[in-house]
Amino acid sequence: MAAAEAAAASFLHALGIDTSSPSLRDTPARMARAYAELLTPREFDLTVFDNDENYQQLVLVQGISFRSLCEHHGLPFIGTAHVGYLPGGQIIGISKLARVVELMACRPQTQERMTQQIAKWLVDHLGPEGVGVVVRAEHLCMTLRGVQAPGTTTVTSALLGRLLHDARARGEFFTLAQFTHR
Repeated sequence: MAAAEAAAASFLHALGIDTSSPSLRDTPARMARAYAELLTPREFDLTVFDNDENYQQLVLVQGISFRSLCEHHGLPFIGTAHVGYLPGGQIIGISKLARVVELMACRPQTQERMTQQIAKWLVDHLGPEGVGVVVRAEHLCMTLRGVQAPGTTTVTSALLGRLLHDARARGEFFTLAQFTHR
């Protein structure tokens, strides 16, 4: 943390910001702690259960809030993820779907890559019949600077397995993920 604090101070000084005033004296340390928090996901234990009832329908958790950092500008992008899967031999504790979103969001990231990483993680760790992920986010690098287009959102999706290849399953996922939660 000491190196991050020194780098934050150097960064602010390079931009002409004097951090010697009482109100800014601790800013480099606060910046270092803030970025460390943004880049550190909480640990979790994966909880899976046998699919004893042979449940074969879509499991969807909607509106999982997240924040990440744009890897190109270091500014946050903030939004929601809708994560669903068609169970195979196992089902996952539903809170773990939110944990997976957090795990992938807590790093310098692009929305496209994060969306795909969430889907792939679920395939690798759960072995479902299919996975679908829709992510909606506002990118502060686009709304606060550059084009300065506040209120715009970016939507990405990743589909794997039956949710990619089965039109009926894909349609059900998109209907639930996109139209029942805004």
